[in-house]
Amino acid sequence: MDRAAASTPAARGGQRPPAPARRRRGAALDAALLEAAWEELRSVGYPGFTLDGVAARAGTSRPVLARRWSNRAELAAAAVRHHALLARLDQQPDTGTLRGDVLAVLRKLSASAGEIAGALTLALSDYYSATGRPPAELRERTIASGGSIMAAILDRAVERGEIDPDRLTPHIASLPVDLVRNDLIMNLAPVPDDTLVEIVDRIFLPLVQSQPSPTRSRSKS
Repeated sequence: MDRAAASTPAARGGQRPPAPARRRRGAALDAALLEAAWEELRSVGYPGFTLDGVAARAGTSRPVLARRWSNRAELAAAAVRHHALLARLDQQPDTGTLRGDVLAVLRKLSASAGEIAGALTLALSDYYSATGRPPAELRERTIASGGSIMAAILDRAVERGEIDPDRLTPHIASLPVDLVRNDLIMNLAPVPDDTLVEIVDRIFLPLVQSQPSPTRSRSKS
């Protein structure tokens, strides 16, 4: 082995060599840095997470990171939030029924946010001491929301006649996602499927589905 090869970081300590530098600017650079930070966090965990490690993975320098994030806790938090945004539902399910659509949303939300929440536990240990902000704030900002997709699903259900629009208040409309989000924040793990089914069948659907009025019921009897 020649001297040049022997002097490389990989040869000396088994560390990965820096990624080749690429010319990136603006949002593209920020996204690349956050993706590198996310991969580093998943690879080495928070105890081994450093600005130098992320810089090497991203093919850039530590000052480039330090100009954007003042410490590793801020960078780790930003990386987890960035990944949460990428994991948001990117297309609306259309199973043909309100029940099927809502279950599909909750299952995707639980699976994607559960992965993020698991990684988040790595950063929470030092988050407060480094930033002065409570870990719960980071959790709530990180867990993805399915609100806009839920609105579209409910609109379709109204058109199909599955929902009484007079029963849809903003709080009821957001209830399934809010319940799943709360479970994820509290437990930092995917929500069991039987819990998702219970949220839909026993809590949400009875609140929104059309029901005969008392006057109509009495007249039939």
